[in-house]
Amino acid sequence: MPSLVPAVVVPGSLKRAPQPVLSSENDLVLRPWTAADAPAIVDAFRDPDIQHWHARSVESLAEAEEMIEGYAQGWRAESSAHWAVVTPRGEVLGRVAFRTFDLFWGHAEVAYWTRAAARGRGAATTAVRALTTWAFGIGFHRLYLYHSTLNDASCRLALKAGFALEGTERSSILHPDGWHDMHLHALVNPSHLSQATALPA
Repeated sequence: MPSLVPAVVVPGSLKRAPQPVLSSENDLVLRPWTAADAPAIVDAFRDPDIQHWHARSVESLAEAEEMIEGYAQGWRAESSAHWAVVTPRGEVLGRVAFRTFDLFWGHAEVAYWTRAAARGRGAATTAVRALTTWAFGIGFHRLYLYHSTLNDASCRLALKAGFALEGTERSSILHPDGWHDMHLHALVNPSHLSQATALPA
């Protein structure tokens, strides 16, 4: 059955090219992960906060390398996209990602974490803004993210990055300590807002 609307981002348009390297404020760089980053991932997931909010651990280089290969597969399948956030010297500060996206509708779910030693430097906020600029530049319509209502730091980050709080999903995601209510934040491509049309009376 034919669709009456076109795909917002043309399927196949991303995987035809390598995953891009993105520049950002404060000279940070967003680049695809490589196998050489495995030690940084293992170190990051030693942090109890990252384990708690992401509900998983990474205990070996082999597990980290498997994760990195999954990141690459996500780009090739046009189902997700993950970047390492690094300094000009190459230090990995954290991760910013589209956990999932839907090219037809132009929707994508943003995710991020920051290594414990890198917190307080604005790296995650800067990275989310850079990812947002890139995504809207290639035509994505709506970006959104979830975080536990108990994760105040993530809530502050979302708001600083321009993602408005839209509501709360009750008892939505299972964490190691039980079910958490989740905040939903979202940001719509401002260039698309002028294209909205009202329904006929």
